[in-house]
Amino acid sequence: MSLQEKLDEFDILREFAESDEDSASGEEAVALFGDIRESLEKTEQQALLSGETDPNNAIISINAGAGGTESCDWAMMLHRMLVRYAEDLKFKVELIDFQDGDAAGIKSSTILVQGPFAYGLLKSEVGIHRLVRISPFDSNARRHTSFASVFVSAEVDDEIDIQVDEKDYKIDVFRSSGAGGQHVNTTDSAVRLTHFPTGIQIVCRNERSQIQNRAMAMKILKSRLFDLEIQKRQDAQDAVEAGKKKIEWGSQIRSYVLHPYKLVKDHRTGFEVSTAEKVLDGDLNGFTRAYLQWFLTGEKVEKD
Repeated sequence: MSLQEKLDEFDILREFAESDEDSASGEEAVALFGDIRESLEKTEQQALLSGETDPNNAIISINAGAGGTESCDWAMMLHRMLVRYAEDLKFKVELIDFQDGDAAGIKSSTILVQGPFAYGLLKSEVGIHRLVRISPFDSNARRHTSFASVFVSAEVDDEIDIQVDEKDYKIDVFRSSGAGGQHVNTTDSAVRLTHFPTGIQIVCRNERSQIQNRAMAMKILKSRLFDLEIQKRQDAQDAVEAGKKKIEWGSQIRSYVLHPYKLVKDHRTGFEVSTAEKVLDGDLNGFTRAYLQWFLTGEKVEKD
């Protein structure tokens, strides 16, 4: 049933309920109203996802910042948050690379998220994420601030031809183990690809063979290069549009405060919630919607 058909049926049910005091029609109208509101939110979101690569799959890379165990644990929390968000959207999540921290958490991870508009819905996460909490690793229970970075690029369609000159990159192979030290490779199947002109470095160790890891690393490189080209175009457009704020890689985009109060605030959009646990469990819908509106209009969320 289309949105317009739902609206028409709601009007009919409402008229029955008001004119004939039909409680059954009234209950059905209330239930349909909830369905209409959900459909309107989805329609609005689709309208906001107008970027050239918004419909594509997404490749997400998470890296712990300086700070040792604290930052590695925070990177793991971000990995879990983003995986849960993607799974809540019914997207398929594939682990490409995962490097454990020395004592806890992870140093880095890369995942492929497959689903309609995955990139458009996840591009809001690009930047530095800041966590403030009482450290579970500090015997004196002191408050710590940790940082981790998230980078999201759109998976490049195979039909898009991106040329990568062989002299512009090198591939190193090495032996590695999977998450938790399991599934130790008996051959040098892991791959590290370094692209000289951009400095991009990609590690892929999760596929079963060196050939598969090489193919995945090259696919990620092409996606990153395509994303850089799209960003150049966006920067040129932003320079003309004085009211739009440019997104800078490396800027602190969001703070997650767990002590002395609970608050998650996006510094770009102004959107904030006090339900920090729900956010860390993957409830990012409000942040995504606020980001898409801000990205198109440059306007922050209005405070009540």
